[in-house]
Amino acid sequence: GVTIIDPDQTYIDSEVEIGRDTIIYPFTYIEGKTRIGNNCTIYPHSRIIDAEIGDFANIYDHSIIMESSLSDNTNIGPFAYIRPGCRVAPNAKIGDFVELKNAEIGKGTKVPHLSYVGDASIGEGTNIGAGTIFANYDGKEKHRSIVGDNVFIGSNTTIVSPVKIGNEGKTGAGSV
Repeated sequence: GVTIIDPDQTYIDSEVEIGRDTIIYPFTYIEGKTRIGNNCTIYPHSRIIDAEIGDFANIYDHSIIMESSLSDNTNIGPFAYIRPGCRVAPNAKIGDFVELKNAEIGKGTKVPHLSYVGDASIGEGTNIGAGTIFANYDGKEKHRSIVGDNVFIGSNTTIVSPVKIGNEGKTGAGSV
């Protein structure tokens, strides 16, 4: 079964599917055609709309996930904002105050905190340092950036799209 800690303080649409042994905390809204896997924990004040969430995922407090897919063993939030068009691979971490939009996050990649990743593809095993942003809009058009596998992006890096950073690349803190 599914454990809903406080059904009177939880909203779940009729079309939502939730897997076995998942726990839903109060003040959570799960809407649309959302599918949540087995053994997940959805912490308080989260909102999930038309999303697919794999098994063993943790969605921490005050996170929003819209029209995106999260694979198995992902950790999201707290205070994460996953906008439409995102795909997060297994064992990835999207931490506190991180916003994703139209982004692909590779297996085991970490975007731990205070970052914006928009219109980007990030490979496997990469670490995105705190305060990093992908500046994907030039005032007229949006551009996509690609970051390879096992890359280390230093804190406060600004990636002005379109940029390609190859496998095992590195940036120093404060790079543009």
